Amino acid sequence: MVKITFMGAGSTVFAKNVLGDCMMTESLSDAEIALYDINGERLDDSYLLITKMNESINQGKATIKKYLGVENRKEALRGANFVVNAIQVGGYEPSTVIDFEIPKKYGLKQTIADTLGIGGIMRGLRTIPILRDFAEDMAQVCPNALFLNYTNPMAILSGYLHRFTDIKAVGLCHSVQVCSSTILSELGIEPEGGYVDKIAGINHMAWLLEIKDGKGNDLYPLIREKAAAKNANEKHTDMVRFEYIKRLGYYCTESSEHNSEYNPFFIKNKYPELIDRYNIPLDEYPRRCVNQIASWNKQRDELLNGGAVTHTRSREYASHIMESIVTNTPYSIGGNVLNKGLITNLPSEACVEVPCLVNGRGIQPTVIGNLPTQLAAMNVTNINAQLLTIEAAVTKKRETVYQAAMLEPHTAAELSIDDIVAMCDELLDAHEKAGFPCLV
Repeated sequence: MVKITFMGAGSTVFAKNVLGDCMMTESLSDAEIALYDINGERLDDSYLLITKMNESINQGKATIKKYLGVENRKEALRGANFVVNAIQVGGYEPSTVIDFEIPKKYGLKQTIADTLGIGGIMRGLRTIPILRDFAEDMAQVCPNALFLNYTNPMAILSGYLHRFTDIKAVGLCHSVQVCSSTILSELGIEPEGGYVDKIAGINHMAWLLEIKDGKGNDLYPLIREKAAAKNANEKHTDMVRFEYIKRLGYYCTESSEHNSEYNPFFIKNKYPELIDRYNIPLDEYPRRCVNQIASWNKQRDELLNGGAVTHTRSREYASHIMESIVTNTPYSIGGNVLNKGLITNLPSEACVEVPCLVNGRGIQPTVIGNLPTQLAAMNVTNINAQLLTIEAAVTKKRETVYQAAMLEPHTAAELSIDDIVAMCDELLDAHEKAGFPCLV
């Protein structure tokens, strides 16, 4: 029997998607599912949901168990074949609120703050110590398990796992699956015979390097023409990435609200009109958190009153990876792995997102070669801050946190060095006071 351990099971909606997918997969439907969280109320909510889903869509074939608190973590992991990670250290309150409100005092505006920017750096720093504990436990009780990381900041966390732990891991993000279909849909392009694409770079900034229709015709000339026209004539939600196409020549994987804060170009106090021009939703992530909490509370009440749980297999990679490994059936993903020469003009110690083959042997990345110079340069501006954040977490040095923030593109473009240092100190102290220390 396959055992699947879900770390951060209080992420109820995501747990439903991944574990529901597993229940709808023949080779995984009778798995033992271990739900782990440190929040008892959230864990109970997820246990209720997953148990009801097992009954409604899986004839009760899976075995569902729950494990609360650090003292039960090893038992949750013991004997696992796959470990899915979806933790959010510090949650919306207090940590996400801290990550948005303190930078605002220094004039630093953010949209999502979970991948890069000062918010992404802080999220990475407070999450790495927890992943270190997970890895140590896994080395003892499930040394051969595959760790499927969904937690952001993806490149920082997966990069740490690849370089500083012995566990087998891959970072997963659904933005790769929807990249090409999104741009084609937004531009009203219906390629004859479907499409074939090639995507590589870093998480949330992997590049759509090639896209062809079913007959092998290059779709990029039409994409570039239509994207330029749409940005010139219409306000829409993907204007930043369309500007990437115009200025850099290529589209990238993650949304415009994310990418608006990964560079020094769009969110600028000196040019506040850019926010409206590119339709940038400042403070978007806190709004999403509030709405998601309200949505789940409504769904929980419906379940407690006898509501049924339905599910359709989602686009997430997790169940497909597990199925591929268990059945030795080839499957292709976009995975976050250690570079080691995969993208030859990015640092070897960087975490990159590249096509990977999955089968009974596990995850096997594809060599890409060089990215176009401008795309590699954009990636490197993010990689610099990612590598320094990992170094800060390992060495526990505040000065390295300062350096990560100084080299983070948006932060550096807006603040003086003195303000960067003061802001980092205030953030680090606030997270420690809230009970989620970063440099431990």
